[in-house]
Amino acid sequence: MDQAVKPGETGAHKFSIDLDAVRANAREHLDDGAVTEDYGADRKAVLDMLNEALATELTCVLRYKRHYFMARGIHADPVAAEFAEHATQEQEHADQLAQRIVQLGGEPDFSPQGMIAHSHSQYVEADTLENMIKENLVAERIAIESYRAMVRYLGDKDPTTRRLLESILAVEEEHADDMSDLLARG
Repeated sequence: MDQAVKPGETGAHKFSIDLDAVRANAREHLDDGAVTEDYGADRKAVLDMLNEALATELTCVLRYKRHYFMARGIHADPVAAEFAEHATQEQEHADQLAQRIVQLGGEPDFSPQGMIAHSHSQYVEADTLENMIKENLVAERIAIESYRAMVRYLGDKDPTTRRLLESILAVEEEHADDMSDLLARG
């Protein structure tokens, strides 16, 4: 049981857990996998949100891959290399999201219809190197806002998913900075 801090003491409450109850609950709910009784978020809402993020990442992979292969012009090689690197990182994000969806007892939606219906960003082919960079910057800015909203929604209800989304957000911010730098070099 928790012990209260006595007047004049600066220590915190003593950590306490009912291990018998935790052990019994763990045995009783084996089918729930990693999701325990104290999971604080609406699991269905989180799974829907993660599938939207997955669709967004897959859209970004495809857009970056197209831009990598279609980059032309005197400055195309370093820009195409940046597109290829970003495509790889976006695929890693998609894999991480799919893994978390499965951990939460859901099914990752890799269907083309799901991607089209749920992606926050758009698949824009673009016709010039500059327009490709701009479209990727737009998509990164959309991803940044989306991930920030997801992080705020989760708060402390699902810290594992929140940390995953925060790590992806940090990379998306780097991607936006990279695209902005490429535009500035114009």
